[in-house]
Amino acid sequence: MMARAAEENAKRAPVAADGAQAVDRAMALLSMVGRGGAAGIGLMELASGLALSKPTARRLLIALIRAGLVDQDSETRRYHLGRQSYALGMMASRRHGLAEQAGDAVARLARDSGDTAFVSSRSGDWALCLRRQEGSFPVRSHVLQAGDSHPLGVGAGSLAMLAAMPDRAAIIARLADFYAPYPGHEAEGLLAACGRADALGYAVNPGLVLSSSWGVGVAILLPDGQVAGALSIAAPDSRMTPERQIELGALLRREAQIVATRLGALF
Repeated sequence: MMARAAEENAKRAPVAADGAQAVDRAMALLSMVGRGGAAGIGLMELASGLALSKPTARRLLIALIRAGLVDQDSETRRYHLGRQSYALGMMASRRHGLAEQAGDAVARLARDSGDTAFVSSRSGDWALCLRRQEGSFPVRSHVLQAGDSHPLGVGAGSLAMLAAMPDRAAIIARLADFYAPYPGHEAEGLLAACGRADALGYAVNPGLVLSSSWGVGVAILLPDGQVAGALSIAAPDSRMTPERQIELGALLRREAQIVATRLGALF
């Protein structure tokens, strides 16, 4: 009887392995679809990216579509994340969202600098402030509140995100009309500020949004190099000497790397 049971288990093992492989492939497809972003991604790109045959990739995509995890655009035939992916993401964000993952980093930055620290996320061509933490210094910056949204390039954290994007010139061009309410944010100046951020390793907002409030920001990158968000510190202009900007830039880079490593583990 024991020999018969072992034989039955051996028969079932390949099926289990095949099933696990199908799940692994489907999840890899789902991840690639997500990285396709707003433009979506085509079947050929998905198949070649995972070394799958087109029929295999298509069969797995159909299963993901049935589950609501993937949609296919009826006109372009490209694939996008579906409603169920969005719902799952919303549920997961309470545990794995950037605000949660960077919460302790923001607290340390506020404690170590004595000034106001922020974490912001990228939302298309805009930056959204997720969390704000006050430091111990009695004079505080009120230029940015949790929930505020600005075009990329407006504010230190937002500028750090823009500087980390290879298509920043195209983004600036798209946002030209939205920069109108923000003096000092013309295309030439923004590109120059991005160049300085590249050279320094951090972005500086020299009081362009509020003259008495300066900021320093560093982008947070995902494992594939895409921008997830940014950490930043704002302080009265009197506290933002060149020497202190260097000091704050080092603090921000340290914490941004911690958050990036944490996000990388999630992926």
